[in-house]
Amino acid sequence: MLKKISSKSAKRFLTLMFIPGDASRAKKIKLSYGKYKILRFALVAFLFFALVSVVDYGAMSVRVAELGKIKNENNAQKAELRSFASKISELETQLSKLQLFDKKLRIIANLEDVAPTVENQLGMGMGGASNEDEYFLTTSDKRDVLLERMHTDLEQLETEAFSQERSFTELQEHLFTQSSMLASTPSVWPVRGWTTSLFGKRRDPFTGRTKHHSGMDIANRAGTHIKSPGDGIVTRVTRLPSLGKLVEVSHGYGLKTRYGHLSEAFVKVGQKVVRGEKLAAMGSTGRSTGPHLHYEIVLNGVNVDPVRYILD
Repeated sequence: MLKKISSKSAKRFLTLMFIPGDASRAKKIKLSYGKYKILRFALVAFLFFALVSVVDYGAMSVRVAELGKIKNENNAQKAELRSFASKISELETQLSKLQLFDKKLRIIANLEDVAPTVENQLGMGMGGASNEDEYFLTTSDKRDVLLERMHTDLEQLETEAFSQERSFTELQEHLFTQSSMLASTPSVWPVRGWTTSLFGKRRDPFTGRTKHHSGMDIANRAGTHIKSPGDGIVTRVTRLPSLGKLVEVSHGYGLKTRYGHLSEAFVKVGQKVVRGEKLAAMGSTGRSTGPHLHYEIVLNGVNVDPVRYILD
């Protein structure tokens, strides 16, 4: 049966005619039925593969476009991450400079170091992935590693910045206290003149006996202005039998100064005074042999030698 069908099919033909638009002769192409079947199969196969190719090309074009977009986004993210990492590095450098500056200030101010950072407190070893380990990571994994590192760096920076802020606050308070103390300390001459009597034992000018002198005497013309040797608050303006007209100034930190034998006071109780401000005028009131200033410094209730405090 197959042979017969084949033989019959082999004797059947198809004639294709091509008739041109002009009056020229038509062309005929004669095909056997077997060739026709082969041609039809080839045509269908060609159309099928062409359709598949078009669809595949379209899908590939979409994927390429998406990959290009993803690549651009990745490049943008990488640029942002690198920029962020660079800024973190700059912050770390600036923080290191601040820590060095803090250390120098503490040396100058004679302060102990601030509480150590977490790393210094633990004193333990540190570790992490090496460059060789990163070689086997994918791009996404490398990005995650970089993000994790930056997160860790930011946490560390936050901790160190808090510690540095606390250290600078302590320094500020200390230096403010020191500057306030230095400004308040009676460290200059209250008046210029001739030192007629020093602190300590001396012969009393009225009795001739040896007696402890609680301050120092500086002589000059009557009316010579007496200035405050440090910042303070006036706590007394009075008159005493021995010291005559007297002004007392509290400088804080347990320090007081007293000025005796005055002819006139320019200040009143409760008034704030600064170093160099006029307090009074020299006189010879009270128990005195002539115009001079009796100058005392009292530390925590005990009279001390004023010369020890005079720097100029």
